[in-house]
Amino acid sequence: MTTEEFDFDLPKELIAQTPLEKRDTSRLLVLDKQTGEITHRHFTDIISYMEKGDTLVLNDTKVIPARLYGVKEETGAVIEILMLQDKGSNVWECLVKPAKRIKEGTVVSFGNGKLKAICTGVFDEGIRHFKLVYSGILYEILDELGEMPLPPYIHEKLENNDRYQTVYAKNIGSAAAPTAGLHFTEELLDKIKEKGINIAYITLHVGLGTFRPVSVSDVTNHKMHSEYYMMSKETALLLNETKSRGHKIISVGTTTTRTLETIMSLYGTFKECSGFTDIFIYPGYEFKGIDYLITNFHLPKSTLVMLVSALAGKDNIMKAYNEAIKEKYRFFSFGDSMLIK
Repeated sequence: MTTEEFDFDLPKELIAQTPLEKRDTSRLLVLDKQTGEITHRHFTDIISYMEKGDTLVLNDTKVIPARLYGVKEETGAVIEILMLQDKGSNVWECLVKPAKRIKEGTVVSFGNGKLKAICTGVFDEGIRHFKLVYSGILYEILDELGEMPLPPYIHEKLENNDRYQTVYAKNIGSAAAPTAGLHFTEELLDKIKEKGINIAYITLHVGLGTFRPVSVSDVTNHKMHSEYYMMSKETALLLNETKSRGHKIISVGTTTTRTLETIMSLYGTFKECSGFTDIFIYPGYEFKGIDYLITNFHLPKSTLVMLVSALAGKDNIMKAYNEAIKEKYRFFSFGDSMLIK
């Protein structure tokens, strides 16, 4: 299975640069994974595809202002750091530009020394480990000095940082938003509850996997970077009950899906747990946890296109994507939505 099989031509003007004024006014393409049938709706119609007793699963991770611009203390060279993962004891895994300037022991200063980063580890692909030195609360300092880590295909300035957070974001730790959830409003979530649909939460902190393209020609040789996940006892009980009663588990986003499938693959049931996952889902994978998936339209040749192709079939996905392009759907993080049922 080659990476090229997941390529498609996308006009640049279809890459959404800004969020819509109201989150739930995005369009919704509904794909039936059994028949390949495509229906065009609006996101507020999502509720009509859920029934009483179903469970909607959301990733409640919160994005940190993880992109920092500082200077190398020795030379004054400008260094960009993207904080990816908290390794504990104030050590963070970061993606650095230009990485070749950063060796072990290099000190990068941010905000005139308000925050300093001392390189403690050098790794491939621009990855470095930094020991952070500061006074006060790190996340307050990041709020002051950092920028929201928008993907490289977004060139417009984000006017309101909250628009790159879901309305239910809670657990701080992501270097990117779980964008399938950006379409939900508090009002829509209330309507979903009123219909008797359960809402459950997991946490997966989105890290390097989101930023890394597939660089190998054979899909099976791609290695996912690991990301931290967590499931509560309450969520596990609710999901197991939903399954046992024959109701649907509706996963919001590929991050939620990877968490649910990781846990089911490890334990054969949902259970309270946490850990790191590097699960890579591509065609041939047998889904064990989810029934429906709400997702956005993803980049060509990405692991996310491979995941949705595993769920709906590659031919169905490519047909749906071509239809979305023809109908001028908005793509990627701030784009429109898709339901695979």
